[in-house]
Amino acid sequence: MNWTVILICAAITIGTFLFWEFVAWFTHKYVMHGFLWVWHKSHHTVHHHVTEKNDLFAIVFSLPSIGLFYYFSLVHYSPYGLAVGLGILCYGIFYLIFHDIIVHQRIRWLPKNRSRYLQRMIHAHYIHHAKHTKEGCEAFGFLWAPKRYEPKKFIFKKERQQTQ
Repeated sequence: MNWTVILICAAITIGTFLFWEFVAWFTHKYVMHGFLWVWHKSHHTVHHHVTEKNDLFAIVFSLPSIGLFYYFSLVHYSPYGLAVGLGILCYGIFYLIFHDIIVHQRIRWLPKNRSRYLQRMIHAHYIHHAKHTKEGCEAFGFLWAPKRYEPKKFIFKKERQQTQ
């Protein structure tokens, strides 16, 4: 593989990662808070369970990446197709770390150094979870939030039930 292919694949991976934030925002707003609220409602409900119906979305969102890895490595090799699968995988890893671990404390980890950007992202997600209903929510993004969600005073919620 030459440097041109590597650079193109890197650009495709990064582009896919960035595009996937839009896919996640759109799906969160129109599918999760739409016809699949039946699954997502569990995520907006205070509970003490380890898992929730909403976790089914992790399986659904992983299928495109798995399918791309399978097809472009075993059926019809293409480093460009693999780069798309890698971009989706990277987004999923970032989502897991940010959403499930940092915001919702599913695995207790309190980052000591929280940049203003991270504080804004967490705060936007707290605003999203202030509503426990299908309607009236805002801030549907996972890894990007507009400046209007910049907290005046940031308070990190340490218990998972406080973030639901």
